[in-house]
Amino acid sequence: MSTTKKIPMRKCVGCQEMKNKKEMLRVLKTAEGEFILDATGRKNGRGAYLCFSGKCLQEAIKNKGLERSFKQAIPKEIYENLKRSWSSLNMNRALSMISLATKAGKTKSGEFMTEKEVKEGRAHLVIVADDASDNTKKKFQNMCDFYKVPIYFFEDKDTLGHAMGKEFRASLAVTDAGFAKGIRKHLDMEEG
Repeated sequence: MSTTKKIPMRKCVGCQEMKNKKEMLRVLKTAEGEFILDATGRKNGRGAYLCFSGKCLQEAIKNKGLERSFKQAIPKEIYENLKRSWSSLNMNRALSMISLATKAGKTKSGEFMTEKEVKEGRAHLVIVADDASDNTKKKFQNMCDFYKVPIYFFEDKDTLGHAMGKEFRASLAVTDAGFAKGIRKHLDMEEG
């Protein structure tokens, strides 16, 4: 006897689509009246749901979806705090994905290894630290344009290195298409 488990669905206040609750981010109003992002979906308080997309947050602000859900006006400062929290959450998710890819042996780091992976066609994504030298950035930008590999400039050398369990890294190549897609998703949300 197999029983199918019911999947809780919630409506995004941005795009108005029904989705699996676990695929969404909850905006929470605490008992103290504070608005926060709840990635776990388990904190106490009244909540409204958003897709993991910066576009949905923008749409919810534009169409006043959060104000309707919470039945009150929401000051601009609250929206600014939500945007900062959103950006921080996406950055942490991207770094977590980089860490997982590294533990799975699906990244190569350092200028030489990154360049080698791109030229041999094994790189699905290249990430270069924002604080890398201009020459390094230009070199990888030109190489990735030529070999048609997506490139992102993200964080700093220490943060990238820490995500990989190393001291610091100016560049890395992701050699697995699945990890590359997941990391790009979070980096695009960060930019959007």
